[in-house]
Amino acid sequence: MNPISRKQPLYDQLVDLLHEKIENEMGPGDLLPSERELCETYGLSRTTVRLALAELEQQGLVTRQHGRGTFVANTTREATNLMSTYSFTEQMRSLGRVPQTVVLEFDTREAPKHIAACLGLRIGDPVIRMKRLRLADGTPMMVERTYLPASEFIGLSREDVERQPLYDIVEKVYHETIRVADEEFCASVVHMDDAELLGIPESAPVLKLYRTTYNVKNTVIEYTRSVARADQFKYKVSHYRG
Repeated sequence: MNPISRKQPLYDQLVDLLHEKIENEMGPGDLLPSERELCETYGLSRTTVRLALAELEQQGLVTRQHGRGTFVANTTREATNLMSTYSFTEQMRSLGRVPQTVVLEFDTREAPKHIAACLGLRIGDPVIRMKRLRLADGTPMMVERTYLPASEFIGLSREDVERQPLYDIVEKVYHETIRVADEEFCASVVHMDDAELLGIPESAPVLKLYRTTYNVKNTVIEYTRSVARADQFKYKVSHYRG
C-alpha cells in the first residue's frame, strides 16, 4: 500500500493510487472499496474521498451507481466510424449491447431562424421536434434533440418513434433514402439538465454532435444536436487518398 504524503493535494494522491490499482489489479465491472473503507485505509475525510472518486468518474475510469457503489468502467470501447451513416441502435447492437430510447418530448412547432437555416426551410415553417434519451444496457449514453421538416413526415407521431428506430421509420414508412449524413463534433462540458438525464456530474466532459441528414434529392430531412457522455463514446475518422 502506497502511503499518503502531504506534498501533494490529498485527493490528487488518492486519484493516482486508485488509478494505478485500476490499471494493474482490476478489470471492468470490479467493485472499488466503499467510501468508508477508503477513508479508513488512507486516513482521509469523506469529502476528500468523494472528490477523488468524482475525478476518476470524469476521467471515464469508474462509474458510480447510487446505492450500489463505484465500479471500474469498460475503457475498451469500439470506436464509431464517422465516415459511415451513424445509427445509435445499429451501433449498440453491433457491440452486443441492448439499445433503448426514451422519448422525453415530442411536438410540432414553428421553425426558429437557426433551425430553419439548418433544415433549408423558411422561418416559421412547421418542424417536428423531439428530445430523446438513448441508453445501452440501461446506461444513459446521449441526449438527442432532433428536428424534422413536418412537410416530409406528415402523420408522424410520438408513438411511432417510441415503437421503432427513427431511421427505420424514415426509410420504411416514408420511403426516404438517406444519401449522406454530415456530422460535426466537439468537446464540451455538460449543463445541469443534461447531466441529470445522463447520470453524470454537472460540468463533466461530453461530446457535442451536430448531424445534418440528406436524402437522394439533396433535401435536408433531419437535423440533430446530441450530447454524448465522453466516458462512453469514442469516435474515429478514416481518411482515404484519392
